[in-house]
Amino acid sequence: MDLAELGRQLRATHWGWVLVSAALGPASLWARARRWYYLFPPRSNPPGILPAIMIGYMTNNVLPLRAGEFVRVYVVARRWSRAGAPGRVHGFWTTLATLVVERVLDSLVIVLILAALIFLIPVPRFLELAALVMLAIDLVGIAGLVALVVAPAGATRLVERLTARWPAVHRRVLRIFETFVHGLDGIRAAAHLGPLLVWTVVMWVLPAAAAWTMLLAMGLHLPFLAGWTVLAFVGLGVSIPSAPGFIGVFHAAAALALGIFGVSQSAAVGYALVFHAAQILPVTLIGWLYLLREHMSLGEATRARPPAGETA
Repeated sequence: MDLAELGRQLRATHWGWVLVSAALGPASLWARARRWYYLFPPRSNPPGILPAIMIGYMTNNVLPLRAGEFVRVYVVARRWSRAGAPGRVHGFWTTLATLVVERVLDSLVIVLILAALIFLIPVPRFLELAALVMLAIDLVGIAGLVALVVAPAGATRLVERLTARWPAVHRRVLRIFETFVHGLDGIRAAAHLGPLLVWTVVMWVLPAAAAWTMLLAMGLHLPFLAGWTVLAFVGLGVSIPSAPGFIGVFHAAAALALGIFGVSQSAAVGYALVFHAAQILPVTLIGWLYLLREHMSLGEATRARPPAGETA
């Protein structure tokens, strides 16, 4: 890297566009919260979805191994438990089921974006292979979810046969499994399909716009396609557990994406540094504020265990 060039680029940054990009980060999480609502069973009215999203992503930014994914499940289950909802229907396992669906949908979208980019730009071969691996995992996940949605009775009978020898385990596992399957009612409801599609589009367009406006902030006048490329590469890179805040992986993926468009290594790393900070810092701050509002400690949140009565 040419550190002098990097310094010149950072000094020439247009901070107005940086603020726009930074604002689009929390906006995309708000859209994600709206979509998550429709992954829950109809009329379940899950509480605390937006706080759970913000706290979860804040936790991802300060702890490794994507710990925030389970934290946000815990936050919603905790709210439900305080509201007096019966754990048999609403709680940890129902929320966990919606998270599984969300992860499958998101990884499938990343694969579809990468598939479209392959026809438009020269995507590195190893990323094509990584996308194929992710697609194979997605297909297995989708097949399992379809089986649970289409034939829940058959899946329940299979679980009963597998655990029949151990009565105590049988009762607990069956109760948890039935609660988990109930959590899939959101994608089974026809009325939810339209909102799910709309909010999925919105929640992916917003981060692509954040990536593109940051290009403008750094004086890199590239087409909107470059924003989608950064989003797809970063999304693929951070899809595996990594360091807190995806440090390193995020920057390498963003720089690799811009290299395809002829951006120098120094300029690409400068972009990655500012873009990463603009996405991480606002969400982390908002997440901490929600954590304080929930009267929770980060230690309590990261334990993320099922409430009493739902433990296997």
